[in-house]
Amino acid sequence: MRIASFDCFSGISGDMCLGALVSAGWPAASLEDLPRRLRLDGVSVEVGETRRGPFVATRVQVSAPAKQPHRHLRHVVEMIEAGDLEALVRERAIAVFRRLAAAEAEVHGSTIEKVHFHEVGAVDALVDVVGTVEGLSALGVNRIYASPLPLGGGTVQSEHGVIPVPAPATALLLRGAPVRASSIQAELVTPTGAALITTLAQGWESPPPFRLERVGTGAGGRDLKEQPNVLRILIGEADAAAPLKRRVAVLETALDDDNPQYVAELMSRLIAEGALDAMLAPTVMKKGRAGLWLVVIAELEAAERIANQLLSETSTLGVRVRIDERYELARSVRSVETAFGAVKLKIAQLPEGGTRAVPEFESVRAAAERAGRPLREVAEAALAAWSRNGGS
Repeated sequence: MRIASFDCFSGISGDMCLGALVSAGWPAASLEDLPRRLRLDGVSVEVGETRRGPFVATRVQVSAPAKQPHRHLRHVVEMIEAGDLEALVRERAIAVFRRLAAAEAEVHGSTIEKVHFHEVGAVDALVDVVGTVEGLSALGVNRIYASPLPLGGGTVQSEHGVIPVPAPATALLLRGAPVRASSIQAELVTPTGAALITTLAQGWESPPPFRLERVGTGAGGRDLKEQPNVLRILIGEADAAAPLKRRVAVLETALDDDNPQYVAELMSRLIAEGALDAMLAPTVMKKGRAGLWLVVIAELEAAERIANQLLSETSTLGVRVRIDERYELARSVRSVETAFGAVKLKIAQLPEGGTRAVPEFESVRAAAERAGRPLREVAEAALAAWSRNGGS
């Protein structure tokens, strides 16, 4: 199990994440090529070294034409889906932007479909988000931990004028995350940084013991007089594949007067918008009525948003919410070559040692469609290839 521990000593931003990942070993050439793979015309990425206090840190700067359109979420999703990216990278980057859109929509009293991203929707945010997700994947990270986040203080200039720090969207994104006060009068956690870490981190506590292999140091845009403005990422291999124990929100409601087709479509959107899981089961309700039992599992900070969505988009009059603990296996995604092309496998690290591989369905389906062969045949070929490689 490969761990990345984010030391957010001076906060977190998208460019700090990119710098730290390049410093930790992600090839700068891969990041510099990202605008081309996202079809961002006229956009370039510059990677270099700078000094922040006693640290030599990697600084990443994105250059783009001055005039950029205000983008809706669907525009951003379309750009990511059309990009030359791994499927898992696309999925996680879209999840970050959906979370960001939900916070912006709440700030402006709008919906995620209608909200404009403004500053955070600029091309540098696309590079920041997609690049961070891709860099973590390229370095083989399975599980992410982060330290408490310093809030900073003062004000910043935005498209809407002067706003307090933390910015409104940042404050909403940080619900459920551990934060700490800071006397530094600067924006230490940006909306993009907040969206990235609250979407990707599996734990805010100290990581389990691991063998430290790489240390990456990314520089923030300004040089703080109080302390070095850097983000450090510590990457290494855990000694054991012990399951992660953490808390999640479980939301459930029973429906006896709703169209099952509408509910099924809502479940798909809940997953796409960040729910960890969603289940629907037939049940018998009062007076012998046939009904549906809807259960959604989500991160703690997403519980209120998902509850409001269920109240708005189903016929329910109430949603039960409880906080449960669950154990999770460390997992990663690997690609194997078969006679039908590349197929992705989900690899789970078992507590007693060893791994369990399961073909990723969408990857199997794509390969089966390309080759005109049955799904089962492609899935079995992928597992056989995994076994021939010694399960690694």
